[in-house]
Amino acid sequence: MDFSRLLGCLADDFALLRAAVVATDPSARVPSCPDWSAGELAHHVAKVYLHKAECIRLGAFPDEWPPGVLDPDPLTSLDKTYEVLAGQFSAHSPADHAATWHEPDQSVGFWIRRMAQETLIHRIDAELAAGRPVSPVPDDLAHDGIDEILKLFVGYGSARWLDDFGNLLDTPDERPVLVSTSHHAWTLTAVARDSAEPGHVNVEDADPGSHADALVSGEAAPLLLWLWNRADDAAVRISGDPALLKQFHALRVAATQ
Repeated sequence: MDFSRLLGCLADDFALLRAAVVATDPSARVPSCPDWSAGELAHHVAKVYLHKAECIRLGAFPDEWPPGVLDPDPLTSLDKTYEVLAGQFSAHSPADHAATWHEPDQSVGFWIRRMAQETLIHRIDAELAAGRPVSPVPDDLAHDGIDEILKLFVGYGSARWLDDFGNLLDTPDERPVLVSTSHHAWTLTAVARDSAEPGHVNVEDADPGSHADALVSGEAAPLLLWLWNRADDAAVRISGDPALLKQFHALRVAATQ
């Protein structure tokens, strides 16, 4: 997706997020994140926005975090920090430097994509907390989100933060799992740690008709929500070796905690 499209999606989903926060008692629980109230969800998003704005403004991660107390009103804190984030995006080109957790991509564009996807998932959380129907997810944004979670969170994350994956990659089943929509697919292959390299998950683009011993498929939007633990197994089609699917589930959960 080009960055102008991502920024447009960010603005659209922020508007939906904001509307859901307005319509919800701040003490209401968030079904998809039961440890959070709606107010805590809004403050979480506000802190994320402010942190990314600082990563762009400073060109480095802020030394002291979290910041001082945000405005106690969830909606006010959300509005103020979104304005700061949007201001940083407006003041920079996507190619400009920014500190990010993805070493190969230290750019403002990384945060444009990440904040578009972050806002999408959390506006769904807010809509669920408000008891509203979940607004449609654009197909291109959903495909981009699937690509991001598989390649960055599972693939890159498994190599960068191996400890978060426990012993899952000590002696894994190294057969590939295929994750597929009707338009695109990805293969994920767990690679065991050895003396030469740490364990990791190798993620590659594939053809939707490729063969694998385990398959997870579906339309892009429900598949994305399933990957982020915002939909149950009924949202996708799951088939193949149960043990391999169990391993993939464990890797996915480890990558998204």
